[in-house]
Amino acid sequence: MAWFGHCSAVPGRHPWGVWTGTNRHRRHSRRNLTAHRSFWQNSPKWLKLIDHPRCRRLVLLNGFTPPFSTSGRSSLLPPPPWHYAGNILSLAFETDTRAAQSLLPDGFGQASGQAYAHFCDWQATSDGWELQDPAYAQYKEFFVLIEALRNGAKVLYCPFIYVDQDISLVRGLLQGWPKKLGSVWMTRSYGLDHPAAAPLTEGSKFGATLAVKDRRLAEAAIALDGQPGERLGFLAIPTFSLIASPSLLGTPTPGAKTLARATLENAVAGSFVSGSGSLRFFDSPRDELSLLQPVGGAKVSYGSFAMTITGAEAAL
Repeated sequence: MAWFGHCSAVPGRHPWGVWTGTNRHRRHSRRNLTAHRSFWQNSPKWLKLIDHPRCRRLVLLNGFTPPFSTSGRSSLLPPPPWHYAGNILSLAFETDTRAAQSLLPDGFGQASGQAYAHFCDWQATSDGWELQDPAYAQYKEFFVLIEALRNGAKVLYCPFIYVDQDISLVRGLLQGWPKKLGSVWMTRSYGLDHPAAAPLTEGSKFGATLAVKDRRLAEAAIALDGQPGERLGFLAIPTFSLIASPSLLGTPTPGAKTLARATLENAVAGSFVSGSGSLRFFDSPRDELSLLQPVGGAKVSYGSFAMTITGAEAAL
């Protein structure tokens, strides 16, 4: 809570020179009125006036995202850096090239017919406090990436992504990842030789699913071969998203769209195990994931990865 200026000793007089109370019949000076208007028009903060017996008190509403409060503690998200670590189940598959091209932004590049799906079990934190309150840190995620050739190099674009945590949803939307809520499940592996542990060895069977609004949209069945795996999809190829800026001010508009890429630091990869599997997408009245229906089998890789996101930059 902050005071702007000071309260006048004269009863009924506003500290900015605005006459109130018994003197409200007096006219504002042009200088004070101009300054008063300029203050509100150019203020960089979210402000709220609260009535006070002698003057009006100025309250600063803080927070990186809503809800805003004086402390900023209610804000859904703090600003970056955001730190992530998780287990990633990656599947590389072929899909219809024309369908893939139809989901790319204009001018992004030419779809190659290759695509990637990632099932992720993440843990994320800002300054570490979320790790002591894991309901804020843990979430699961599924997304697909379309491979394209852009300026002669392979790049990826994300048309669909689903997550089961509101914090991650908003964090992704700010980066241009088109996140929607969904239910994601994937087999967990534990470093034990036990039937329930799903060890990362030859013959282990894994599964993963995505459901949205009570409809299953994706399912994967995987068999590991115990051999060293490679980093697939966003773990190996530059990945882009589309940051939108819709607005309801005046005439509602989707606003400008900016092709962007997250700025990463401190990327750390563990060992990966390879395998093979199948991936299927299912029709839905409000989700178009099935446009990228896999053709044939999928190349699989499973492992751990960590990274820090510090912001985003517009694509060149």
